Amino acid sequence: MRGHMGRDPKEEFFVRILLRAVTLGGVIAVMIAASSSVLAGEDGNRHAVFVETNGTTGNAILAYHRAGDGALTQVATYPTGGLGGAAVGAVVDPLASQGALAYDQNNGLLLAVNAGSNTVSVFAVDGDQLRLRQVVGSGGEFPASVAVHDRFAFVLNAGGDGSVYGYRIDGNRLHPIEGSSRILGLANGNPPFFLASPGQIGFTPDGNQLIVTTKKNGTIDVFNLSESGRPSAAPTVTASAGPVPFAFEFDEEGRLVVSEAGTSSVSSYNINDNGSLTVVDAGVRNGQAATCWVAAARGYFFVANAGSANLSGYAINSEGTLSLITGSQVAASTGGGPIDLAASNDGQFLYVESGGTGAVDEFRVNSDGTLVTIGVVAAVHGLEGIVAI
Repeated sequence: MRGHMGRDPKEEFFVRILLRAVTLGGVIAVMIAASSSVLAGEDGNRHAVFVETNGTTGNAILAYHRAGDGALTQVATYPTGGLGGAAVGAVVDPLASQGALAYDQNNGLLLAVNAGSNTVSVFAVDGDQLRLRQVVGSGGEFPASVAVHDRFAFVLNAGGDGSVYGYRIDGNRLHPIEGSSRILGLANGNPPFFLASPGQIGFTPDGNQLIVTTKKNGTIDVFNLSESGRPSAAPTVTASAGPVPFAFEFDEEGRLVVSEAGTSSVSSYNINDNGSLTVVDAGVRNGQAATCWVAAARGYFFVANAGSANLSGYAINSEGTLSLITGSQVAASTGGGPIDLAASNDGQFLYVESGGTGAVDEFRVNSDGTLVTIGVVAAVHGLEGIVAI
């Protein structure tokens, strides 16, 4: 006996099974597509920029949601549980440093210095939301810069003689590393004089060395780190290629790129295993005023010129030679007194604190290194430290 449309019953049975499988497959495909869309939407909503107020009567973090086009919207304010500070003589940059905030991507933590209370605050990060987990002593006076790499973090104390102090990261908390404090011998006060304070602390890309710039001495100090995170007893000291070395970044080959405030210039170095530095390209000037801060984006380096209210951009070739992008001294104009700056993880957006106006300037970074203004978002006067994720 034949089934529907003359098909054999067995044939009809298999046709029905096939139709159900096709239908179910379509439903599953739709569910997968919808799930992927939701996940993409969630990921898109997790982009954020954080700015430290550095309030001397109560420090806090301003949290901004970052939209797909790079525009920022402030969503919350989170007290750090500490106090901000101001270096003597500083005008638009109260801490006279780069890196007052650091993001630990591995553990989802944001680290913030509290220069006025000699502490470091640790926040758990969830998108553009923060939760204060810990406030820990900085091991010195006037902490001004902090850096993180894998399981270690180090803070740079700018007050008095200056020092570095290390922590092990475990359980979303900082645990001081015994025997990790090293004195820099800067003979400063507390709060420090801004030109005599150190500029930044940071790890080499492999995490084996710790770098500190000292404006007063005009040196770049490199500590080798042990497996336990203890720095070498003394740093290897290299005289800066230009006066007043301030901030630094690394290129894709691991070369050190340093801004020099004294001549508004940038130099590049190779870092040797023993901590010494070899100059690759020295003192490439941009003709602007007070070049202090530097950030890398899409393989380019952008520096903030506090004295001329603008940014300059540098390209670096495979040999480490620096050149101004498109030959122009000015990559973009900013609000008054641009200071610390940060790029998004993909390098497509650049955010610059304008200390003179208490705002954050937003830029899109093109593939050729040119900058396009997105807008300006209000922040607060006295701001210090910025992170983009």
